[in-house]
Amino acid sequence: MRIYAPWEKRFKKIATPFEHFLHAQTTTGIVLMFMTVLALLLANSPLAQTYVHIFHTKIDLTVGSWMLSHTVHHWINDGLMAIFFFIIGLEIKREILVGELSNIKVAILPILSALGGMLLPALIYLGLNHSTEGADGWGIPMATDIAFAISALVLLGKRVSPALVTFLVALAIVDDLGAVIVIAIFYTAKINFIALGLAGAMFVIMIVFNRVGIRMILPYFIVGLLMWFFMLESGVHATIAGVIAALSIPSKPKYAPKNFVKHTKSLLDRYDNYPARDDHRLHEEQKAILLNIQDSIDAVDSPAGRLEHDLHLPVALLVIPLFALANAGISIDFSSIGETIATPVSSGIIAGLIVGKVLGIFGVAWLAVKLGIAKLPLGSTMSQLFGVAFLGGIGFTMSIFVADLAFIGNESLIFQAKVGILAASLFAGLFGYLWLRFASKKA
Repeated sequence: MRIYAPWEKRFKKIATPFEHFLHAQTTTGIVLMFMTVLALLLANSPLAQTYVHIFHTKIDLTVGSWMLSHTVHHWINDGLMAIFFFIIGLEIKREILVGELSNIKVAILPILSALGGMLLPALIYLGLNHSTEGADGWGIPMATDIAFAISALVLLGKRVSPALVTFLVALAIVDDLGAVIVIAIFYTAKINFIALGLAGAMFVIMIVFNRVGIRMILPYFIVGLLMWFFMLESGVHATIAGVIAALSIPSKPKYAPKNFVKHTKSLLDRYDNYPARDDHRLHEEQKAILLNIQDSIDAVDSPAGRLEHDLHLPVALLVIPLFALANAGISIDFSSIGETIATPVSSGIIAGLIVGKVLGIFGVAWLAVKLGIAKLPLGSTMSQLFGVAFLGGIGFTMSIFVADLAFIGNESLIFQAKVGILAASLFAGLFGYLWLRFASKKA
């Protein structure tokens, strides 16, 4: 008699780590869209005051006379978002070591396109905001929201080549790295060098853990938490600790894949030697063998790989949705929305994310291909690359994050920035998707 038949398809289906990554990003995009709409509805409903009050409620951590006190909004942006940045750090490390960025011939096109897609939007924004109070927001239109952009592309299915999806992933990873550097260098007002030195010491300890072969996650978590606290006290944005911590996590497996295959085959042979029981239960020895196989699986995968896989969905379903709920809720007066969009800050962001991103990403890519420096992604066309450049103009998560840093304490400019981000991201996403679905042709 056959049992557990409904599960057979699940066991037979094999998804690569990259497919898991795309699934997580698509999930993030869908949930992010829902939470953004919810935040906007709450902020423009009779519950608006309650909505604002909840995220401005203070949460205190007290140990003796020591106290760490921040609002819920602050804990989300500086605390939970550190986990998001940790995932970004793991993704950057993976791409550089074994991904698209590990081969310079393949990586050159997304790297150059990402650089163009960061520099040109910043220059366009500065051109419209030079010598104004909003000049510090030049970093806002530099960012691309990887979750939204990839979600739009994945929804197109076979209309776009897998290589084009990979190109966008690599571009977004480079873009994220650029955003991290910009935040660390340019959006740090005052530095406490003692606290920064202690944060650096924690990073050195984590590197030592890596070098001596410590593969348990707990020691890295404890020291990483201390590094986050010292980074918070230093004045450098605390989320940068997430990226730095990710660089210290071991990315090599404990055992070589060849040894894993030999060891696992031996265990499976021993597993098969036990006769099947009438009640379909496992022998105690078989349970021990399965546990041994599980330990071997953990040993042949790297801690960095396991963490990236395990954290993607919690970040997608908890961290990013909470960030959107806390930050996307802006009260919109539709009678004056035109005036808001016409402000230098809002119009600079819209021009940067739409015009700047398209000219930066597509223009640089077109030039690199024409000069023979790089090649188009396999199975794609220039027309499709143009559509992808528009998807690069979806700046949502990182753009809002940078806006809060650039205009800290200035609610009027933050409001103008968020209106610009939402308007530009909506237009860029819709236009890019429709272009790729109806206007562009496959190679």
